[in-house]
Amino acid sequence: MDHTHIEQRLLKRIVGALLVGGCLLLGTMAAQADDHEASQDTWLPTLVTETPQEGFALAVTLSQKAVATTQTDAETRKALRPEYAEDPDSLIAVSHVIATHFQTIAAANDYWRE
Repeated sequence: MDHTHIEQRLLKRIVGALLVGGCLLLGTMAAQADDHEASQDTWLPTLVTETPQEGFALAVTLSQKAVATTQTDAETRKALRPEYAEDPDSLIAVSHVIATHFQTIAAANDYWRE
């Protein structure tokens, strides 16, 4: 297996993992991400949230937006779903991506300290 093929497989897994997270955690947000025209509007005015739970939801949204921005065709995203939906590596990868976003959001909120 050549180096390029390995990189393509890894990229495919990462994108798939992001999609899994979006679908599993906030399915209703996926419909918004599918609307490419709406993504041209300002959708992220701040990273500040009232609670850690809202911060986590925002982290998921950031992951979904990244996938929708990278793969703008909703039908292609849906077609790829069977390849990652039950892949444990994809689930682990999406958890990592969301955790990274959540870490950034928590820092922006001073870890919700008053």
